[in-house]
Amino acid sequence: MYRKSAHQLHQAFLKGELTASEIAAYFLMRIQNLDGDLQAFLNIFSERVMEKAEKLDSKRATGQPLGKLAGIPIAIKDNIQIKGETTTCGSKFLSNYTAPFDATVIRLIEEEDGLILGKTNLDEFAMGSSTEHSAYQITRNPWKLACTPGGSSGGSASAVSGRLAPISLGSDTGGSIRQPASFTGTVGFKPTYGRVSRYGLVAFGSSLDQIGPFANSVKDVALIMEVMGRPCDFDATNVKETPEPYLDHLDTPIQGKKIGVPWGFLEGLSESARKIFDQNLEVLKSAGVELVEINLSKLKYSIPVYYILSTAEASTNLSRFDGIRYGKRSEKARTLDEIYDLSREEGFGAEVKQRILLGTFVLSSGYQDAYYKKAQKVRTLIIEEYKKAYEKCDLIVMPITPSPAFELDGIQDPLEMYLQDLYTVSANLAGLPAISVPSGKDENDLPHALQFLGPQMSDGKVLHFAYQFEKTLNLSGFIPPLFDKEASS
Repeated sequence: MYRKSAHQLHQAFLKGELTASEIAAYFLMRIQNLDGDLQAFLNIFSERVMEKAEKLDSKRATGQPLGKLAGIPIAIKDNIQIKGETTTCGSKFLSNYTAPFDATVIRLIEEEDGLILGKTNLDEFAMGSSTEHSAYQITRNPWKLACTPGGSSGGSASAVSGRLAPISLGSDTGGSIRQPASFTGTVGFKPTYGRVSRYGLVAFGSSLDQIGPFANSVKDVALIMEVMGRPCDFDATNVKETPEPYLDHLDTPIQGKKIGVPWGFLEGLSESARKIFDQNLEVLKSAGVELVEINLSKLKYSIPVYYILSTAEASTNLSRFDGIRYGKRSEKARTLDEIYDLSREEGFGAEVKQRILLGTFVLSSGYQDAYYKKAQKVRTLIIEEYKKAYEKCDLIVMPITPSPAFELDGIQDPLEMYLQDLYTVSANLAGLPAISVPSGKDENDLPHALQFLGPQMSDGKVLHFAYQFEKTLNLSGFIPPLFDKEASS
């Protein structure tokens, strides 16, 4: 069953070949027996998912209409609210916080009969590129356990890569879906900003955050996007349009289409990454695509712009965690000031404190014009440069990361770690849809990926091109050898 796609599991359930209870129990068993190596899950909803599966079996038995996600197990990043369940955001600060409501994406998934397996690990408050900054555990890469799965959605990526769940949800603020998807050999999609409601997502950078899916095929991503992309009245930034029928357009050939390549922006790639990227371009040419050179020279400013704006927004968003309204309160505090200070000192990890300090600095009097406002102006220039590039091409391709997955504890310099986001943050700054698609392995058997970026609201086009690339490359059975096995009961 672990080799089946979400589509195949759904069809097997509809045809009566499998019950929802059998599917849920199977993946719960895989989590129980294999997640000890990965540490992908923080919380598993065994009773909840089995109860849901039994109700789903009854619906099918009585001939009631079944949802688009019926019979599909789904894992959720632990910064997305599920009513009645703990939402820790990977932080000690929220170890006692129970969500009082469902995020919009959770409501939509459950309305379409999806089976929610549990919550996955992440860098604390989604701040990190390796999932080493969780307060609870370190998640590992299924392809090589000594390596990081990327971050901040490393738990969601590892769960799908290790076939502990066919689909999972993550959040992408500067590449936190696409980078771990690349490291773990999965498909990871960041929709257009506002395409998926952020209601119920604990905010990191409000103008950058976007919920998106991981899966083992583009078709499975398209399936859940038809559910998640529906309008939401609770999110002022949500695009109030019904989602496209993404699945209907995947099979259209891309012959004669133009894809832009920013060759001048590829200097930071490792030798193996550049070699595979060039091979991927040949695959696209074999599909009848014309490659055109585009100028994205301003993207060299995207890292400093991103880390000024994202930390400024994080500093503002995290000010609500004060030990008063919710979360853990310091037991040492004796005065109001001590409650604020000590609760944050004890509750936040080092990476979160570092970003709060930087964000508070760039927003402070005397520095706001020099840093924050200037960064916003450069962000506008990046958006305009993308618009000009799309006048010459339908889509843009780029790498995801400068190199494949690095070893855990392998990067100590914060600036070097931030540069892992070099090829991903600009999509968030410009609000563009972007997807990571597996594109092969290097000599060390570590996955690589290709990134497709489209204009705003061209999510369907991005999924279409990604599907055609995936089909042409034909990486069937792209499963980590350590997890390409049945989990004994």
